[in-house]
Amino acid sequence: MLIRDIMNVLDAELLTGEELLDVDVHTACGSDMMSDVLAYVKDQAVLVTGLLNQQAIRTAAMMDMVCVIFVRGKRPDQKIIECAKENGIAVMTTTHRMFTACGLLYKAGLNGGMKVK
Repeated sequence: MLIRDIMNVLDAELLTGEELLDVDVHTACGSDMMSDVLAYVKDQAVLVTGLLNQQAIRTAAMMDMVCVIFVRGKRPDQKIIECAKENGIAVMTTTHRMFTACGLLYKAGLNGGMKVK
């Protein structure tokens, strides 16, 4: 699925990362706990989160993610957007709640990658 497809599925607004719209991604995760993302996420390209701070972007960068989606209509400030630009990460916002956003992405073909035992 292309990042532009994610934007359409979630009726999301792209805030930065226009040059990444044609990047193909296959996996995503949803979490507000960046420690869980660091501990349990592997090979996911998209982070769906309600955590509105630079830590979400920095965690995504550490995990080689290419897109962060903020849920519940949250809008990052300019510092967060600049951090995303510096790290080559697309940023979107959607009015959907995390559960719904993840469900829509799963239904559209993204999966969660590895299973936690």
